[in-house]
Amino acid sequence: MIASVHSACLWGTDGLSVMVEADIQGGIPGFSIVGLPDNAVRESRERIRSAIVNSGMDFPPRRITVNLAPADHKKEGGIFDLPICIAILAALEVIPRDCLDNIMFVGELGLSGELRPVRGAISFAFLAKQKSLKGLVCPATNAREASLSGACIWPVGDLKEIVSFLKTGFPDPMPIEESPAECTSVHRLDLSDITGQAMPKRVLEIAAAGAHNLLFLGPPGAGKSMLAKRLPSVLPSLSQAEILECTRIYSASGRLKKNSIMIDRPFRCPHHSISDAGLIGGGSIPAPGEVTLSHNGVLFLDELPEFRRGVLESLRQPIEDGYVTISRAKRALTFPARFQLIAAMNPCPCGFLGHPSKECRCTPAQVSKYRSRISGPLLDRIDLHVWVDPVDASSILSPGQAASCSSPVQERIARARHIQQARGFLNAHIPERIIDRICELDAKSKNLLVSAVKACNLSMRGYKRVIKVARSIADLEGSPVIRQDHLAEALQYRPELADAESQGL
Repeated sequence: MIASVHSACLWGTDGLSVMVEADIQGGIPGFSIVGLPDNAVRESRERIRSAIVNSGMDFPPRRITVNLAPADHKKEGGIFDLPICIAILAALEVIPRDCLDNIMFVGELGLSGELRPVRGAISFAFLAKQKSLKGLVCPATNAREASLSGACIWPVGDLKEIVSFLKTGFPDPMPIEESPAECTSVHRLDLSDITGQAMPKRVLEIAAAGAHNLLFLGPPGAGKSMLAKRLPSVLPSLSQAEILECTRIYSASGRLKKNSIMIDRPFRCPHHSISDAGLIGGGSIPAPGEVTLSHNGVLFLDELPEFRRGVLESLRQPIEDGYVTISRAKRALTFPARFQLIAAMNPCPCGFLGHPSKECRCTPAQVSKYRSRISGPLLDRIDLHVWVDPVDASSILSPGQAASCSSPVQERIARARHIQQARGFLNAHIPERIIDRICELDAKSKNLLVSAVKACNLSMRGYKRVIKVARSIADLEGSPVIRQDHLAEALQYRPELADAESQGL
């Protein structure tokens, strides 16, 4: 007797349709699984046997063969426990086979028959909807994320429950998750925690307004990391489309908390010992890396020169393209990677070059070697460079100074982004073909830009990034045209200007 059940496995962050077929025959008892299963899938034989017996049903000594089609894709994880179990029970005629048509099943079984959560439930729900299936049966702890897809979801807690309603008929599916975009996250960190630092805060606001990449440069203890970690507190809330994207990524990576969805903007802060695969993604079956986990959010690299050069150079392509492709001998997967890069570094190995009161102990050769760990092409892709001075003790103890809060800054940024969204692009992502139309310069601005290009030897990429930053400054003021003061402020945040000033230009 043969029975078939719809299921799925992960293919990057998407779902790949898998048909589970169970054939039960007489002869020498055995239980084999074919179709390129990994060890976790093979071990499901023991879990399924115990789950069926402990749920009060018989597991007869027959010859059982399970096929996972398509046979040329490797299957991994415990996600196939439930569909294999259902296919076997249908082949044994414990449950009717006709009730399995057009229903997708995913879930890992415990020995007692309880269903445990799996990775990628929301992707499987989207796949079921795309294939016009009736819906998805999944563990109850995955039900909330799966319901975001708009497909019919039947959450179940254990094998007894699902066998019961397969015999008696499906109940009503769970309600679809309503208006996830209206959920607001609460940030514990706030700009008011930082005393002083008016210039870095201003640059942080500009970066947030246009999703620009930003580098904080300054001595240790000046507040570079504090500033970077407060960027999420001024960024707008995730839109509904962004919530779906982020939830799919984190679900596929197994990083979603129990019965939750992604509401906060991602903020990833990997250690400088991270590998290329950890940052970009990789593995025999490629998995998302930190750049993908930062999609629609922030990737913060603290102590930037301490990262291995090869790791940093791998960032150049995803910064430009907004995605990363991982290629292997038999497969290639593309992951989204539209993130905002925030980096922080000391000016020299000892950290005190340019400090107002402490003396630097580094030689010019040491400083040059330290800074050469970061290539020019990568620095050229960072739109804003700002020096962070240590806060003076008098300003810390002054009771008259009120630190700015994140709320009014977030409101200004939301207004600026609303203007950009009406154009179709955030300023950092404006396509080259329409940059002249969106970033309109007045006559004085054009003259200033020509002079700056000649004096600072700006690259073409640097030239266009300056214009995009000036566009963000203009949007914060609600100006339809980029004025001279907007462009002048954008220019002072380029590293080429600092180099030109140091040479007396």
